[in-house]
Amino acid sequence: MSQCHQVETKISGKKRILLLGNPNVGKSVIFYHLTGRYATVSNYPGTTVAVASGRANFDEGSTIIDSPGVNNLIPRSEDEKVARDLLLEHTKTVLIQVADAKNLKRALLLSAQLAEAEVPFLLALNMADEAEKKGIMINEKELSRALGVPVVLTVATQGQGINQLKEKVKEARPGSFQVRHDDVLEEAISSIERLLPSLPIARRSLAIMLLSGDPELEKWLSQYLSAELLKTIRKKSVDLRSRYAKSIAYIVNRRRMQEIEKIVAQVAMVKKGGGSPIAELIGELSVHPVVGIPILLLVLYFFYLVVGVFGAGTVVEFVEGVLFGEYINPAATWLFSLAPTALLKDLMVGEYGLITIGVTYAVAIILPVVGFFFICFSLLEDIGYLPRLAVMANALLRHIGLSGKAVLPLILGLGCDTMATLTTRTLESKRERLLVTLLLALAIPCSAQMAVILALMAGISGKATILFFSLILINLLIVGYLASKVIPGQRSDFVLEMPPIRLPQPSNVMIKTLSRMEWYFKEAVPLFLLGTLILFILDKIGFLLSLERAGAPLVQQWLGLPAAATGAFIMGFLRRDYGAAGFFRLNELGLLDVNQIIISLVVITLFVPCIAQFFIMIKERGLKITLAIVAFIFPYSFFVGGVLNFILRTLGVTWQ
Repeated sequence: MSQCHQVETKISGKKRILLLGNPNVGKSVIFYHLTGRYATVSNYPGTTVAVASGRANFDEGSTIIDSPGVNNLIPRSEDEKVARDLLLEHTKTVLIQVADAKNLKRALLLSAQLAEAEVPFLLALNMADEAEKKGIMINEKELSRALGVPVVLTVATQGQGINQLKEKVKEARPGSFQVRHDDVLEEAISSIERLLPSLPIARRSLAIMLLSGDPELEKWLSQYLSAELLKTIRKKSVDLRSRYAKSIAYIVNRRRMQEIEKIVAQVAMVKKGGGSPIAELIGELSVHPVVGIPILLLVLYFFYLVVGVFGAGTVVEFVEGVLFGEYINPAATWLFSLAPTALLKDLMVGEYGLITIGVTYAVAIILPVVGFFFICFSLLEDIGYLPRLAVMANALLRHIGLSGKAVLPLILGLGCDTMATLTTRTLESKRERLLVTLLLALAIPCSAQMAVILALMAGISGKATILFFSLILINLLIVGYLASKVIPGQRSDFVLEMPPIRLPQPSNVMIKTLSRMEWYFKEAVPLFLLGTLILFILDKIGFLLSLERAGAPLVQQWLGLPAAATGAFIMGFLRRDYGAAGFFRLNELGLLDVNQIIISLVVITLFVPCIAQFFIMIKERGLKITLAIVAFIFPYSFFVGGVLNFILRTLGVTWQ
């Protein structure tokens, strides 16, 4: 009896055109050209990874899917797993591999795997203009013959080659480029092939993935293969690995690169003097261990001016204070004063109203902050600086078990911790995603909270301000270091492709920004409203008042703060800046001295995340992990505050 069987894959009747490629090669811009306005974004089933899909504007009945960036079909992150699963689970799929024409070897490493999988695809060599400026000339016809699939040169930001790409989709076919390995490895591949079911990708490809060490694929196959067959496959893999000094994945990729280098030598020519010397100089200086630091500080200062000062200050002041404060909220209050019941009025425009708190928070306060952050983020991404930022941060972050890639969500946290928690999905390992989520919840003040903190600090000693920020940084490093020792797993390898520094394309920046704004409205805003609704219910049943009374002794005796500060901590769970604003008002009333200001701000900064971030954490990390994080942060923040109160009072610290 045959040990293989036919598998019914999860398909629909429509043809799928899947965009696949390395990160930052322009897939989103090509997706825009292929779909126009017919785009929707939703999470891939069973994951938190957003996948864009839309109707093709050139092929009626076809659906375009924009997969996350992938460097290898053996996934190292949730993004790569989703991209690989899109291949595994669907037939009637045509692939458009989008590649960076400047990095042909990296692109062909993925092309070799697609050809090995025997899926129909074509290759779009994007950024052809930048390759030409660097003196890289590619003979696409020769490359097409070598791979056995159509090859199209494109400049997506200018729309060049898009029409040809649309025409070539119907010519997509499995690649003829195949890599042969040594006899021992080939025998192992063949023996596993015979045990595998029929799937949308070739058995040979599946066998190589399994031999290379892909536990996620083994789990996926468990729905089609018996435990006995899986055990047999696992034993063959272990036996094979024992025969080589290097990993099978390394050996397979080394052999692929040997063949790829032969192709590149035939189809690509590099002219001397290509590329902009100024851009290359800036690119080199931006990762220099000495010169790169002031460049990094300038970039962060640019972020601060645009996001923190203009977005969180000027724009929020206008939108919240004028549009919502003078027009929208008063109009909503008048409208719901006509409501048939007082409960409905309170639900919509009361102290915890969906409009006066939920919508105002999401649209008037957070939207300007994240909106300008997304613009800056897309701008730096298009310039090519973000990978260099990660390189500069890697030296520091590795001491707390993180790679340089973690700097991006941490910086985003200075704009909005809620959105930053969502971006942790781009990190490669669960360990890093958990660690960054913990640090964001613990010690990264959002821009709205930071604005209130700076306003409060403006009237006190500069030394006190330095002490506050030093305490927050020290706590972040201590908790990060200790957590990296406790949380199982290893720090992921820090490998980044360094794109050239280039002038940003306004259309590209706009498309990426709008896509992320759509993500914000679909992912975060509903959770803001849900959090407000829960607080409304807790207030109505008297829970918030009881909580305030119960917490008063802890706040007064342990932290040395007035009883009125308890309400500020409760409001801090709704929004951290609301909590900080509560202390600002207490200071205006003369109820806080300088020591109490420092203690209150340290605790509210290390305090539990705001309710919107709390729900995002549940969505991203799960309820158990989120509750565990909160169970640590809450007592830790009050412990630090109490110890600080004891030290300051015992030493009799005063401020001039």
